[in-house]
Amino acid sequence: MKSNQTKAMNESVSVNILDAESLEHHACQGLLNLSVDLGLMVFRQMMEDEAAKMVGPRGKHNSGRTAYRHGKEKTQIVLGGAKIKTDRIRVRGLDASEMQFDTLALFQNEDPLNEALLAKLLSGVSTRKYKHSLDYGRDDDLTCTSKSEASRRFTNGMKALMDEFFTRPLNEDYPIMIIDGMRIGDLIVVVAMGINSSGHKQILGMREGGTENNDVVKALFADLIGRGLDTDTPRLFVLDGAKALDKAVRDTFGARVLIQRCQVHKKRNVLSHLPKSEQTNVSIAIVNAYREFDYEKAKTALMKIHSALEYKYPNAAESLKEGLEDTLTVHRLEAPGLLRQTLSSTNALESANSACKSVIKKVSRYRNGADVIRHAAAGFIEAEKGFQRVKGYRQITLLKTALAKELSNYDDLA
Repeated sequence: MKSNQTKAMNESVSVNILDAESLEHHACQGLLNLSVDLGLMVFRQMMEDEAAKMVGPRGKHNSGRTAYRHGKEKTQIVLGGAKIKTDRIRVRGLDASEMQFDTLALFQNEDPLNEALLAKLLSGVSTRKYKHSLDYGRDDDLTCTSKSEASRRFTNGMKALMDEFFTRPLNEDYPIMIIDGMRIGDLIVVVAMGINSSGHKQILGMREGGTENNDVVKALFADLIGRGLDTDTPRLFVLDGAKALDKAVRDTFGARVLIQRCQVHKKRNVLSHLPKSEQTNVSIAIVNAYREFDYEKAKTALMKIHSALEYKYPNAAESLKEGLEDTLTVHRLEAPGLLRQTLSSTNALESANSACKSVIKKVSRYRNGADVIRHAAAGFIEAEKGFQRVKGYRQITLLKTALAKELSNYDDLA
């Protein structure tokens, strides 16, 4: 008797060791492989539990049962970004009708599959290599991983994301808006980023065109207004200095806006007219001038640089002077330090542009403008997931007060 107990214990320990070794083996093949195996175990256990509730425990007579087991059949469930073949329990009612399992419906929901596939393709995995990226080591059990299937699901998933992205209502005030363009393929995509009163950033919309021309920007604004953007809200627009952007803003929003031209772009434009031997000193002088908190001191310092450049480098001097007042808008508004740092340039949007491009960097060819916009939207949807509040967001209330005051002065003069 004791010998039999010892034998049983040894067999139990042996099974446990084998199970541990098996799991360790799968873990070495990849964590995803392990998680899929565990998912299959969970699925089978949940199916068994649900079947037991319908017909009673296996091997026990139940005179009051209303259903009975009817063997097993092959099915597919969604795990780890693919459909995986496995067995499902069948249960029939006394009238021979097939009983439905809530567990099966849960595991056959394709939303997780589509989301996993979309995330992989947006991160740069090609449709051709999608199946290889799963690394399960069980190709015969996988479906919905072919290039054509991945492409179809990606297209459908992107359409759903785009429909939501381009139609979401703009119900907040967005006292700050940053506009900038970036090149994708052969086109320029003009992008509008809004910053709400709490300091949260959001991509409001975009339009594609051959250049940052006035018509493209106005079409973008028309779309934003159609989705609820309030044109009467006092608003600060941060622009890179392109004349088309400036004109479109003023034509669309009239006197209810102030424009802050990007100080980084201004410095870059000035330096482009200088020899390398002069660029470092002039760059430092411009940065120090913009660091002055007081508007008059900053303007005086910039005009001093203008005077120093005027004789030897007239083009650089002219570049500095052009639109100089608009580069000092945050100074006139007396925006506090951290918020001023945020609003003195288009860097917040350029960072989003960079994040967007990193998502779509492996796309080498775009068929048309719609294709460009589709991929840009995909990039910005991913970029938005990493957005954080802007620096100095607690000071936006002070900025709104200063905006309203400055614009009321313009109204009085009018």
